[in-house]
Amino acid sequence: MSLKLLANDTDDLKIIASALQDAILRVGDIRYDPVARSVSLRMTRFRHETKKAERVECGVRIDGVLALQSRGIERGQKDAFMVVLDLTFEPTDAPAGYLDITLAGGGVLRLTIEGLDLLLSDVGAGRATRAKPDHDAA
Repeated sequence: MSLKLLANDTDDLKIIASALQDAILRVGDIRYDPVARSVSLRMTRFRHETKKAERVECGVRIDGVLALQSRGIERGQKDAFMVVLDLTFEPTDAPAGYLDITLAGGGVLRLTIEGLDLLLSDVGAGRATRAKPDHDAA
C-alpha cells in the first residue's frame, strides 16, 4: 500500500504530519526552487499505518513557497540526517502563513507560503526495518 496525500487545509496537514512523523530527511535532499516557488523533500518515512516495521521512500512537494529559512540545521552538511517530528501551519494573512517542519534536536525548517499546497507521495515498496520509533523512551 502506497500513500499519495494532498493537503490544502490544516485538517489535511495533520494527516500528512502523522504520516511523516519519524521520517528521516538528509540535509542534501532539501531542494528549494525560488523560480518555481516550490520546495521538494526526499525522505524515508516509517509506515505507522501498517503493523509491520518498515520504511518507505517518499517525496514531499510544497508549492507556493515564498521563502525558506532554517534554525538549528547545518545546511552545509549535506550528508547530515534529521528526523521529522511535526508539521504545523501558522496563518499570517490567510491563506498565507508559515509552514514549520519541526525536527528532532530542536531544528526547524520554516517556509513562508502563499497557502497550504502539499503533496506527499510514496515511491516504491516498503522495506523492513528493525529500528522502530519509541516515543515512550526517555
